Amino acid sequence: MKTNRDKLAQIGVMTEIAQPRSNSPYRIGADGYARPLPGTGGITYNFQIGDLCTGIVVDHVEPGVTSRLEDAAKNGGINFLACVGNEAWLTSGDAKGARGYVTGKHGGAEHVMIWFKPEDLEKMAIGDKIMVKSWGVGLQIEELPGIFIKNLDPLLLEKMNLQIVDGVLQVPVATCVPAYLMGSGIGSATADRGDYDIMTADQDEYLKCGLDKLRFGDIVLLQDCDTSFGRGYLKGAVTIGVVIHSDCTLMGHGPGITTLFTAKTPLIKGLKDEKANIACYLGVK
Repeated sequence: MKTNRDKLAQIGVMTEIAQPRSNSPYRIGADGYARPLPGTGGITYNFQIGDLCTGIVVDHVEPGVTSRLEDAAKNGGINFLACVGNEAWLTSGDAKGARGYVTGKHGGAEHVMIWFKPEDLEKMAIGDKIMVKSWGVGLQIEELPGIFIKNLDPLLLEKMNLQIVDGVLQVPVATCVPAYLMGSGIGSATADRGDYDIMTADQDEYLKCGLDKLRFGDIVLLQDCDTSFGRGYLKGAVTIGVVIHSDCTLMGHGPGITTLFTAKTPLIKGLKDEKANIACYLGVK
């Protein structure tokens, strides 16, 4: 499989560890109950890529380190250029020099999440500076021009060891999700940043699709979902994405998915594989 990786720019972008924000401790669930739950931001010590993102007492919690800049335009730069699998390292604080990987991009909150070793997390503080070696915007598989690749580091793509069979890209996936379960974030103007959520309020569909076993970092297939130039329904379209935040109680929300591959026609096939997780590909779990 040949890509255009050698034609892509590698650009350093700076971000910093972000403080959690809260205007109210309560999250109103699909059942109408208000619950005090931790959400986005900060340093999450005990949930990382490879860990279950469902069945935990949280709402939109992000694994590892959450980063964000206060300046909206500068923050937009990191959210656009950073790609899943990009190398990152601390440039300030007691953990200076610690190295990790970008694991996802959260729309709305406009956060970039980054994995670091647990022992490095213990030395970090809110406001510590992080450098990301962005690489991947514009990535293409030359044999398959009908497939859009978004938010994906070229080296991580190579580590996934994907195959092309009869003109179709075969991708290992943890589960397949029907389009009618996709909620918050649908209709967005771009999938080159951010995410959109799998709705998990319907318990029968939740279990049928195996969403109770979903993990941070899982690779999933979204059926009839076109995220080429935004996010919407299109019969026969396929999107492959990565789980970037936890399940949620809010109506229309659930585990967030950042797009990695998408095609308007069935040029992508998912192969069920319980090891289809970026933690395995990056060698951190």
